[in-house]
Amino acid sequence: MTHDHDLVLRPSAAQTEAALNPPPGRNGGDLVVETLSGLGATTVFGLPGQHALGMFDALRRSSLRYIGLRVENNAGFAADAYGRITGEAAPLLLSTGPGALTSLAALQEAASASAPVLAISSQIPTAGLGGGRHGYLHELPDQSASFRGVVKSVHTVRTQSQIPSAIAEAWKSALTAPHGPVWVEIPQDVLLAATHLPVVTAMDATPEDVVPRPELTAVAADLLSHAERPAIIAGGGVVRADASGKLRQLAEKLQAPVVTTFGGKGAFPWTHPLSLQSWLEDRHTTDFLEDADVLLVVGSGLGELSSNYHTFKPRGRVIQIEADLGKLESNHPALGIHADARLALQALLETVSERADDTAPDRVRTLLAKVADCIASQELALEQDVLASVRRALPSSSPSFWDMTILAYWAWSAFDPRGANTMHSAQGAGGLGYGFPAALGAAAADPTRPVLAVSGDGGALYSIAELATARQYGLNVTWLIVDDGGYGILREYMTDAFGQSTATELSRPDYVALAESFGVPGIHTSPETLEEDLARALATPGPSVVVLPAVLRMFAPTHLG
Repeated sequence: MTHDHDLVLRPSAAQTEAALNPPPGRNGGDLVVETLSGLGATTVFGLPGQHALGMFDALRRSSLRYIGLRVENNAGFAADAYGRITGEAAPLLLSTGPGALTSLAALQEAASASAPVLAISSQIPTAGLGGGRHGYLHELPDQSASFRGVVKSVHTVRTQSQIPSAIAEAWKSALTAPHGPVWVEIPQDVLLAATHLPVVTAMDATPEDVVPRPELTAVAADLLSHAERPAIIAGGGVVRADASGKLRQLAEKLQAPVVTTFGGKGAFPWTHPLSLQSWLEDRHTTDFLEDADVLLVVGSGLGELSSNYHTFKPRGRVIQIEADLGKLESNHPALGIHADARLALQALLETVSERADDTAPDRVRTLLAKVADCIASQELALEQDVLASVRRALPSSSPSFWDMTILAYWAWSAFDPRGANTMHSAQGAGGLGYGFPAALGAAAADPTRPVLAVSGDGGALYSIAELATARQYGLNVTWLIVDDGGYGILREYMTDAFGQSTATELSRPDYVALAESFGVPGIHTSPETLEEDLARALATPGPSVVVLPAVLRMFAPTHLG
């Protein structure tokens, strides 16, 4: 009798010959790039450094496409966006010490947004590992310790034979829900040494499914089927799981209104009769959700931004579906279901009873009218007109990437993304400089459609060097820079809190002239001509810069009153 575990895949004669006689001139870096290719990677991001040269030398002997950015943190943002757009683990190649540490803020954003990034860094030579002070260039007592609190998993390699398995294990970790960044580090001497190991071929690194427990989904289905006023909060987990279609089916079956978090933009159609859109920083929306007798939260931890700064206090029963175990019931007691959003929504679809509720669309319309009246009373026509111009200029299928800037804060609540996985921002960790390098990563992932990046002048200065990257690779990104002469949102916060602002005003360059010095076309625009200028830039292949001088204001916060 033959058992499944007795079966062994036998190599062909050609595979045996290739294994016994690997091509000459390979080093440990070849094992890295061969493993990535075997896992299905096609594009890598990064920035070379002395300790990592073995990996970069191996790239020229591989079919991998390399996109080199000018700052490691920006390379991390680009890999983050590539992972969000493709759903694949995006390799990020880094060097030891300063290069590795410069990527930390980007990896924190990837962790907060569940973006699958496979960071592979060099390390000091093997003889220096263990915490002693040997005086190697870039030496840290424990480099991986700097990353353990940021990434999902850490993998340290000490020999060449460990490289394929360590990278495959990291790949699997990055793509198991919740997705996230992972860290692999390989000593310089291991990367540089000649290798006689066989060429790495197909690797098995299938992600594990996070399956809901059936007794929990049965209880959840019963609660939702018998609810009088059900409602749904859809977070980024719905987008990452590609579960927006299942969410819509469930909402329609239950006649449950749906609000999307800022990380979950596009998880539910903006103009659907059951769509509460994304007005989570509005007290009317908070009241509506608090009034639900059964509230289904899918793919969200109900953190600060998703709970109107923790002023949200649900009065009904909460059901929370979350793949990140650390977020389950971390802010509110709930029927917690640890599961991938797609699998859990499918289980609910198969078990809930259809509800009839003619009042739900009316309640949604009433709420949105209250929100509109509240915004209209604040004399914010400029801000709404600018955001509307951006929406009209941007093709419906094009993704957009937003930095931490006032127009982005407006977009979180008021922008129609017109599809799942099309609007992305740095709201997970909240660091500056995300928008433009992330857009470059998205353009590398899909060159068939233009990509929009939106930054303020403060955030733009974090990533201005990447104009060289955009030009070098001809990436199809239009960069809208809203120039208000400083850190606009911090100016507002400080003025409101202290009566005046400090350290918020900035001297800045002529962004159009600077862009043109990189060989990237630029234009100054105005609120009146923004739509036309932006549409023309987006329709022109290659990178471009559109600069809008404007001082925008935020709508009044509702969590303070």
